[in-house]
Amino acid sequence: MSFPFYYKKTIKADIPDFLNMKTADITIFLILPLLGYLLGAIPFGYIIGRSKGIDIRSQGSGNIGSTNVGRVLGKRWGYICFLLDVGKGLVPVLYAGNYLRQILEIDTGQVLPLKGQLAWMAVGAACILGHMFSIYLRFRGGKGVATSLGVVLGIWPYFTLAGVMTLAVWVGIWGLTRYVSLASITAAVMFPTAFLLLIWRIPGERWEINQLFPLLAFSCLMAILVIIRHRSNIKRLLDGTELKGGKPKEV
Repeated sequence: MSFPFYYKKTIKADIPDFLNMKTADITIFLILPLLGYLLGAIPFGYIIGRSKGIDIRSQGSGNIGSTNVGRVLGKRWGYICFLLDVGKGLVPVLYAGNYLRQILEIDTGQVLPLKGQLAWMAVGAACILGHMFSIYLRFRGGKGVATSLGVVLGIWPYFTLAGVMTLAVWVGIWGLTRYVSLASITAAVMFPTAFLLLIWRIPGERWEINQLFPLLAFSCLMAILVIIRHRSNIKRLLDGTELKGGKPKEV
């Protein structure tokens, strides 16, 4: 064994694993999540407010989400903010899913391997965390419901149907109570439950819980995060001081 050969082999063995990552791995585990965070962090509610000459953070409930935008600026702007917040979760996740299937050579009907699922979830989580902790607003942000919905709809087909079911639950609870916060909390609890039921029951599909366990765990983490972000609303609901639309009563 010549010295140069031994030297090269030793140096290669001593290189940390993250420096031996392939270009594709760097893209799916670092670049795509970073782009997802930067897109998710765009504070559309704040931008809409500024375009109308106000700081939405000092109006209504102080939240930058679509509910507060609609309350302060009118339903039209609330709907626009909602669609934009959904879109910034939907578009990056759809792109990431398509990209992952291409580089991993997985057909649409096949379940992504663990590596692909982890990368997909990383992009989705980055979008949600970007909305909740926006770098553009000194790491403050909204509660992540609309952006989470976009992520859920974008993880096709695994989360999409469960997401539609959850959205129907949200609409139903809101229609009955007019509490946006209660509808959002209920939907958060419903989502992983609906996904689990679909794994077991969806007809004509070959979904197995051992294959999709990472996605199931991710659905539970998303639900927990949304509920945590609503803890002040939960307190007001329990105290009876939450108004319709999520605004606290004046006291």
